[in-house]
Amino acid sequence: MVKFIENKKDKIVLTNALIYANGPVHIGHLVEYIQADTISRILKLLGHEVIFCGAEDTHGAPIEIKASQLGIAPEELIRKVAEEHQKDFKDYNIKYDSYYSTNSKENQQLAELIFSRLRAKNLIYKKTMELTFCEHCKRFLPDRYVKGQCPKCNAEDQYGDQCEKCGTAYKTTDLVNPYCSICKNTPIRKDSDHYFFRLNEFSEKLREWLTNNQELQSEIRNQIINWIDKGLDDWCVSRDGPYFGFKIPGEENKYFYVWLDAPIGYISSLSYKQGSVEKGLDYWNNSKIIHIIGKDIVYFHLLFWPAVLMGADIKLPSNILVHGFLNVNNEKMSKSRGTFLNASEFTQLSKPEYFRYYIASNLSRTMSDINLDLEDFKERINNELVSNIANFAYRILSFTNKNFNNQITSGSDDVVLTEAKAIAREAMEYYEKFELRNALKSISRLSALGNKYFQENEPWKLIKNDKEKAQHVINTAINILKDLILTLKPVLPEYTSNIETQLNVNELTLKDLDHKLHNHQINQAGIIFEKIEKIEIGDNDKKSAFDKLQLRVAKVIRVEKHPKAEKLYIEQIDLGDEKRQIVSGLVPYYTEEELLNKNIIVVTNLGPATLRNIESNGMLLAAEEKGIVGLLFTDAEPGAYVYIDEKNIEEIKKLPRITLKEFSEAKLIAKDGKVYTENKELKINNGLIKIDKISNGSVH
Repeated sequence: MVKFIENKKDKIVLTNALIYANGPVHIGHLVEYIQADTISRILKLLGHEVIFCGAEDTHGAPIEIKASQLGIAPEELIRKVAEEHQKDFKDYNIKYDSYYSTNSKENQQLAELIFSRLRAKNLIYKKTMELTFCEHCKRFLPDRYVKGQCPKCNAEDQYGDQCEKCGTAYKTTDLVNPYCSICKNTPIRKDSDHYFFRLNEFSEKLREWLTNNQELQSEIRNQIINWIDKGLDDWCVSRDGPYFGFKIPGEENKYFYVWLDAPIGYISSLSYKQGSVEKGLDYWNNSKIIHIIGKDIVYFHLLFWPAVLMGADIKLPSNILVHGFLNVNNEKMSKSRGTFLNASEFTQLSKPEYFRYYIASNLSRTMSDINLDLEDFKERINNELVSNIANFAYRILSFTNKNFNNQITSGSDDVVLTEAKAIAREAMEYYEKFELRNALKSISRLSALGNKYFQENEPWKLIKNDKEKAQHVINTAINILKDLILTLKPVLPEYTSNIETQLNVNELTLKDLDHKLHNHQINQAGIIFEKIEKIEIGDNDKKSAFDKLQLRVAKVIRVEKHPKAEKLYIEQIDLGDEKRQIVSGLVPYYTEEELLNKNIIVVTNLGPATLRNIESNGMLLAAEEKGIVGLLFTDAEPGAYVYIDEKNIEEIKKLPRITLKEFSEAKLIAKDGKVYTENKELKINNGLIKIDKISNGSVH
């Protein structure tokens, strides 16, 4: 019996960093989700009681900004984005036991509870601080509303909370040459009263926790202790409104900072699963907690979060496993180079389980970056996964179908099976240490052993003269396959489930390592994985995202204010051959009289959306620069189509509906008073597009 079967089983709460609810899952995100999902499956395979928790991270400035730009409520934005995330998780077999939202009653209850506990211990205090304020926008600028140079490494275009290049955390007022990310103007400094958490008081407790916790990666431990040695600043845990988040009890215009309530989302997701906050806290405090995060958020997870938990008398995580970034072809992912791909886009290039295999085969217990080299990806999938593993499964199963009427007996080569089991156990021991790369190396060796055994014993020759010996070879090979599939389950759940069906076995468990499959009938073999013939990432062969858009001229025939949203108009428009209703966020920029009877440009194949209980069937286009918004007006007749190539108008007329995400992928810009996409000018028959108020900027 292998040692991990004998180990005491734990109750484990496993989390990955919560995905921010303002955009799609991209392949960089997938590194962490694949790692976390694989570890969840490993721990369950090892017999532990595991609850794998995730949630939408929904609060903060970027959510507010994007919702405002789209003219919808933040709640509507996060609902739509969450639906897209769920589809991507399903495509890549990311299976949570509990998936929730930080914008929930449980999270609000927990945030208020933790805040009150800290305040009761005098760990929260209030003081006046100097903040960044935009006089043009008339608001204090939270972290994501202000950009500038990092005060430590001088990296440009960094947000106001942490440098993405060097990892330094700082205040917005520390930024060099700051500018408002909304209007691009230079902000001023202004006083405001805020709540602070006494982080510095936890310096020694944090040092002790880091020093004594041997599960943490040594490189992370040393980095955090170095930060403690330099001195910790107390942490501001409130933000001024307007802000999408939870209002601090007793305050009129102060909100919990997103980085206070976001990690609390781990506990609220668990509480949702358990049925109440009380039950969630009880389960958390009696479990082993494992977080999986990227190296860009270690400051928040290994300083702020454990200190808050200490102060609130809640159990600390036992392990915080930190991974590196994903590069593509040895470079940072880049939209301009076509290497910044969403998860859904990558499914068009490769099977999701190919990506799971490649990422897992590159993951270790270090913060090293992973490089997605396309040639290496192709070669490893073709040689390791298809030719070695998948081909071994198909060869022996199809041979058994053809020559032994799907039957295996009891005779086998136990010397070879003993060697195979030793390799399988080695893989499981690597799994226990979360060394996925080494585990897959062992699994590859196991498959190579099976292929070598099958090839050297030549059952296709033996069957002619010694069918019993050929049967023994097949019995042995199928038992090697059984162990191979068992060890692959955490990485390739869909593939291994299909092979379990072909083997005609129930879901394999760890105990099956010590049980031989014999006197058994298998099912029909089938090919699941095939070689990649060609894989390319980039814009050369990609159809323009603009080609999906149907843009038409519409006349505004009626305008009224939305009864439930002060920034929204309801417009009735005439498209020549039909009339529609749209909702737009133009109240701050145009009067009703300025819109009425104007000919505008509308996206007419966008799926309908409900904005504060009013349905909108389309979206008007406007340009924006430094907070100034200008509509796209035209003298063309209502119903006319917008194009970049006139010969495509008939195709434009037949375009299907698109999603908001697909629209956002079409990059439109205003330049010198004209509108372009991918350096091609937008045109209309018998008319011109005129940009109101401005000449340059983004168009959305």
